[in-house]
Amino acid sequence: MKNSIPAWLRIPIVFLIIVVLVELTIDSGNKLAIIERPEVSLFLIFVLLLLIGIEAIVRSLENILYQTLDAEAKERYNLKRSSQSKVLIWVKETYAKLRGGKEMEEEHEIILDHNYDGIRELDNDLPPWWLYGFYASIVFAFVYMARYHIFDGENQYDELQANLEQAKVEIEEYKKGAKDLVDFSTVTVLVDASDLKAGKTIYEMNCVACHKADGGGGIGPNLTDKHWILGGGIKNVFKTISEGGRAGKGMIAWKQSLKPAEMAQVSSYVLQFQGTTPTDGKEQEGDIWVDENAPKEAIPSSAMEVKSNDVLEIEKD
Repeated sequence: MKNSIPAWLRIPIVFLIIVVLVELTIDSGNKLAIIERPEVSLFLIFVLLLLIGIEAIVRSLENILYQTLDAEAKERYNLKRSSQSKVLIWVKETYAKLRGGKEMEEEHEIILDHNYDGIRELDNDLPPWWLYGFYASIVFAFVYMARYHIFDGENQYDELQANLEQAKVEIEEYKKGAKDLVDFSTVTVLVDASDLKAGKTIYEMNCVACHKADGGGGIGPNLTDKHWILGGGIKNVFKTISEGGRAGKGMIAWKQSLKPAEMAQVSSYVLQFQGTTPTDGKEQEGDIWVDENAPKEAIPSSAMEVKSNDVLEIEKD
């Protein structure tokens, strides 16, 4: 039996098809199955060895059958085997057409009169493959110009911007499930009952000794009034809990003991004390803090806030 595709080409093609089918069948996420799952690699190695073995067995059987033929049959077999396949003939003919040019026996027809030290020049036409590629590039240029310069198609900068916007959305979605990524610049007030309950538990375990259960203050400042030593609001409170209070006389930095999510919970719970009346509240300490995003009419006339990242200054009327 005569094969139109040689074994050295047939084995890789069949093996590649099997690899693609395996990758499409097995779900291994974003990684290749042959890398993620060792058993798949072992299976493919077995398949490759099996294909090579089958080819070897077929060749051996052909050789055995060949030896059983008589002289006339062997001659017919050899003649048929030596003939080129239709596929190979088509490839050669196509290559010759794309290459163009004259055969060596016909080159005398295109020799020019130029003679440089015995070197003659042939007047060959440009190869068809080159001309087809050149014509295709012209067509592509017109299509490209119309698509991106006339009809304002989406270009690589638009794609980049869209990808960046999508990345921001995905990051925000990821942060919702990864609360420990929060810091003082991204923290927001938590209003969920479970978060506030967790914050209350943390407060009662770690903060009551200095601030009292009702936030009235003891060793630490009063948490119920509008005065803050290091700034109020969720971001400042979170930062104070994380980094600690004033050097030498403030509270410790809790970032070594509490996770970011826990600090966000207890910070949100601390803000619940604002506006309440403690049993024996400590005197006011620090300056009045007003949210810089609050409307101007909401700021009391007795205290106008001039705020920077670390320092709060109060202008008195």
